[in-house]
Amino acid sequence: MEWVLQLSYYRSGTNGALFVNGRFLCFTIELPWRENRSSVSCIPEGRYEVQFRVSRKFGNHLLLVDVPKRSWILIHPANHAQGALQGCIAPVSELSGIGRGLHSRRALARLLVLQREAQEHQEAVYLTITYNTHEYLRSLSKTHAAFFPHTS
Repeated sequence: MEWVLQLSYYRSGTNGALFVNGRFLCFTIELPWRENRSSVSCIPEGRYEVQFRVSRKFGNHLLLVDVPKRSWILIHPANHAQGALQGCIAPVSELSGIGRGLHSRRALARLLVLQREAQEHQEAVYLTITYNTHEYLRSLSKTHAAFFPHTS
């Protein structure tokens, strides 16, 4: 299964739009780009395997494998990148500002469902992170209802 994260970089944070098999699923928030420095920078563009993980701190969440010069890069819930992220990615249902969003747990739950379905079919999940050259973030505002029609 292929996930694509298209990022827009700003001085105070990084906002993204996440697409699964070509369909918009949710937004993401991250720290700003700071030369890939551990705990203070968003992660570099590239393609990473996504694996399921459980911890006491975040419960069920996701892990990105083989991020260059980084370790323990997670996809976990957070609504404010500067206050809650240390180089990880937080999915959000709505953007409320640069590096800020709403309903992160709801967005993560959707990603976990997709990752679990892929795992049940013995299919790997890959996340490709790219620069958002088309500025999709300016026209998208909420999670696409048709993707998960029975949740709101």
